Amino acid sequence: MPPGDTLETVTPSYAALFAGPLLSPDLPAPASVAGPRSKAVVKRYNVYRNNVTVSLINALRATFPATERITGEDFFRAMARFYVRARPPTSPLLFEYGRDFADFIEQYEYARPVPWLSDVARIERAWLDAYHAADAQALAPHTLASIPPERLADTVFSPHPAMRILRSRFAALTMFSAHRKDGSVARIEAVEPEDTLVTRPELEVVARRLPAGGATFLRRLASGYPLGAAVAAAIAESPSFDLATNIAGLLEAGAFTAAVPCDTDRSRPVEEKDFSRGRYAL
Repeated sequence: MPPGDTLETVTPSYAALFAGPLLSPDLPAPASVAGPRSKAVVKRYNVYRNNVTVSLINALRATFPATERITGEDFFRAMARFYVRARPPTSPLLFEYGRDFADFIEQYEYARPVPWLSDVARIERAWLDAYHAADAQALAPHTLASIPPERLADTVFSPHPAMRILRSRFAALTMFSAHRKDGSVARIEAVEPEDTLVTRPELEVVARRLPAGGATFLRRLASGYPLGAAVAAAIAESPSFDLATNIAGLLEAGAFTAAVPCDTDRSRPVEEKDFSRGRYAL
């Protein structure tokens, strides 16, 4: 050790020692925890440990009600308990918890018979994120109409903070919508692919199905591609892509906040961002 240097011993805080075993039932109660007259420490700690686990499971139930209705309460609670033990919270805000729950479901052994369940959970997470996203004025139709026709192909759009785009190999949106509320559900053919747009144009969150090519079109626009390049990508994916229908849909949904002709060369590829989760910035 160089002269003048000292070896500092870092002692974990009481909070860290107390919290460490909370979500690990196989670990003993911390030795630093003591009850009245040093009695019943283990029992008291286990009660608190159970309360923490239950509160996190209930937070997941509140975020993923459709997912729970699909699986049933007992299955959901068991799955959520495994998740809680594997993924402890990293934020004091409960609505942030479960951000990667859909990814966990996708790998969860007992959920494999319902492969579309994780995509339903992704829509529910996107719904909550859209609900908590920043407010912004949606793009007004007259703003787009005021752009000269010869400049439309070079127009770039600014995405609304609440916009989320999700793609699924299954009828995830139909399953989500059918199980969002209590009641009987008719048989659903889950194998039909669906793309979903989640927005909050005013006070209410809205989830709607995108037409053919719509997900690619909106993702390109939201990533900074000009309108002409976004249309070309959508047509390449789906020759039946209809520009008028998709423009009307994005205006009605409030998916964007601004549209401005761009004078710089935006024809070269840019990184396409993931608009299915979390916050983003262009």
